[in-house]
Amino acid sequence: MAEAADFQGTPSPARRWLRRTGALLAGAPLLAGLMQLPAAAPAQAAGSDTVSVALDSLSPSAPSDGDTLTVSGTVTNNGKQAVTDAHVGLRVGGLLSTRSAIDTAAQHSDDLQTSLGTEVGDKYAEDFDSLSPGVAEHFSVSVPVDKLDLGQDGVYQFGVSVSGQTSAQQWDQVLGIQRTFLPWQSSEADTKTKTTYLWPLISTVHVTARTGAGELQTPVFLNDDLAKEISPGGRLAQMLALGKDLDVTWVIDPDLLASVDAMTRNYRIQGAGDSTTAGTHQAVAKQFLSDLQDAVADREVVALPFADPDLASLAHNGTSVTGSLSHLKDATDVAATTVRTVLHVTADTDFAWPVEGAVDPSIIKVATSAGADKVIARSDSLQETGGLTYTPSAARPIGGGTTAVVADARLSTAFEGDLTNADSAVLSVQKFLAQSLALNTQTGKQRSIVIAPQRMPSASQAQAMATAITALQDGNWSQFQDLASAAKDKPDPGATTKIPSSSAYPSSLRKQELPRTAFEQIARTQDKLDNFQVILTDESRVVTPFGRAINREMSTSWRGHGSEADTFRTGVETWLDDLIGQVKLIDKSETKLSGRSATIPVTVQNNLVQGVDHLVLRLTSSMPTRLEIGGKPYYEQPVEVSGGHSQSVKFSTSANANGRVEVTAQLYTEDGQEYGDPVKFDVKVTEVTPTVMLVIGGGVLLLVLAGFRMYTHRKRATARQAEESDGPDEAGAAPDAPESDGPEGTDEPENRDTRDDRLPQESAARSGEEDPEQPSDPTPDTAPESADPSETGERVDR
Repeated sequence: MAEAADFQGTPSPARRWLRRTGALLAGAPLLAGLMQLPAAAPAQAAGSDTVSVALDSLSPSAPSDGDTLTVSGTVTNNGKQAVTDAHVGLRVGGLLSTRSAIDTAAQHSDDLQTSLGTEVGDKYAEDFDSLSPGVAEHFSVSVPVDKLDLGQDGVYQFGVSVSGQTSAQQWDQVLGIQRTFLPWQSSEADTKTKTTYLWPLISTVHVTARTGAGELQTPVFLNDDLAKEISPGGRLAQMLALGKDLDVTWVIDPDLLASVDAMTRNYRIQGAGDSTTAGTHQAVAKQFLSDLQDAVADREVVALPFADPDLASLAHNGTSVTGSLSHLKDATDVAATTVRTVLHVTADTDFAWPVEGAVDPSIIKVATSAGADKVIARSDSLQETGGLTYTPSAARPIGGGTTAVVADARLSTAFEGDLTNADSAVLSVQKFLAQSLALNTQTGKQRSIVIAPQRMPSASQAQAMATAITALQDGNWSQFQDLASAAKDKPDPGATTKIPSSSAYPSSLRKQELPRTAFEQIARTQDKLDNFQVILTDESRVVTPFGRAINREMSTSWRGHGSEADTFRTGVETWLDDLIGQVKLIDKSETKLSGRSATIPVTVQNNLVQGVDHLVLRLTSSMPTRLEIGGKPYYEQPVEVSGGHSQSVKFSTSANANGRVEVTAQLYTEDGQEYGDPVKFDVKVTEVTPTVMLVIGGGVLLLVLAGFRMYTHRKRATARQAEESDGPDEAGAAPDAPESDGPEGTDEPENRDTRDDRLPQESAARSGEEDPEQPSDPTPDTAPESADPSETGERVDR
């Protein structure tokens, strides 16, 4: 409304004046008595707010000449008695000339004990016959700006008050007020502040190290929360919808782009244990990326290192762990490629952004170690010490070719906290604009100001930010400038360039850092990955998902979520251990050697979907004086096994003595690193002794002698038979039967050992055959148990 309406049952201004006059006359005796008492608070400032005032909107946020200001909201009677003859009015306070004065005023926004300002007038108010206890009543008051009697350009206190009387206090008084700020720049400022607003598109970690079997390597997500964020109405969807119409610099975590891009195809959601379920938000992901591509076209895009690594945690707890800085370099290298692949734009990767812009020498050193030469700090960390009476430009040279881009702390923190309530959002927007205008009026010197808000604004915070930025764009004192230009602007010679010491780093932030043990676990996982990848025929299937997972283990988003970070790191390492364990040696039972030499097979199993090579299998004898392998204490053979197959590797052995010998089989990578667990088994040697050889030899000799005797005996008998055939025997008897030298008429000696006494190796040598294999030797290469596709959750390499 342009003016207060005469609602049914609402007194006209004249009638209201008569009532107030009557009330004052009736209360005159009481007032006379009160004047004899000790001094008390003014009647218009009666203690705490009896009626609370909440502002739902104030438009325009930064009016100029010719505008009409409209304020709407609610008033609520917090007392136990009804408030009668009430009205909501607008009040204009004094000019606030400094930024600190704005801070002080904001701390007393609903205090009735401080100056209330001058009410604009009854014409621009809204009347209520009665405000019932606990009931919220809506109001809306409009006033031409020229009726506010604003003077020179600047920031004014602006209040909405509710006045009325109660049965206990039957005189007109201010029962509640809500103050805010009214930035007033009636025309274009002679000098405008160049303002850079960072618009962060960052999320938490969503993707695990696991991938499905097959060429596509279906990614597995921790949960489906990302789908909620990018769906219409979700936090990221609103950030995108709001940001596309704003003059901002987009600051993007490439991990978010990679995660959403993965959702455009088949993906799965992690469940209990090893179970997964199919993701179903491909269409949402495609729409989000399409809209984002349109939004950032021809805009400045700054890419953070992949997964937004926690620079402060790395600087304070990770640099003493070998290899930690290399992960930051990897994350930086992959950032630009990811943005270009997904968004088709070239991103700036020269900026590092520590948490809340808090810096110390170690953070600066780490931040620039991966190639960044500009560090986004904040003015409550890099504080001014030179006594400047104005806020200097953002760019500061801090040595070593590094530029600190110092964001303004007041403006950067303007939209933190819970802004789901409309009143909180309105107050935040008005304070932000007030600080911005106050900054511009500090000096006639043009400056570059950078605003770096919280990394992951809520939807309500983003809406308030967008409202404020829109007001800046429409205002008369600010102009947009991109971040790269702000970093190149001429620095103010009086601005501080000294980096605060490590002891000045906020303890509240230090408590949220990743501990040293986290970086030790990351290093351990990386060592395992390095050892594993050298045996793979297609290492990218494993190195890429695990490399990105290790980047995610260092993410800034884990701050305040220490237990979840521990769980994620453990999950990555456990999954890697599981894949490594798919290439292993098959256990062997005791092996018996019944001769001087034999072949011992050892089986290598590969349950991965890809082949492995560059492996060496070593078989070692614990007692080489008793058992040699390949003529030495140990022997090595290269191993190459196709995916889903097993390979039997044979070792020639020679026994020098009887007994039991422990043998160890161990896989190694070609660079000499142990791979997997060893397999130990016993070899029992049962070689034939010299005494037994003599016994066997004696038995053979007896057989030869017995055979010769039988031969000569039969020869004599044949000769006699031939003589007798020439004439009959005198006695007429039959020829003598041959003597029996053995039972059952045989000529063989009784109980003689007729076994061949040749040792296996001797027999083989005489027959030209190779060493015999052990009876339990498997076939050299066995096919997979099933040719069917791997089921979900099957342990395969990714």
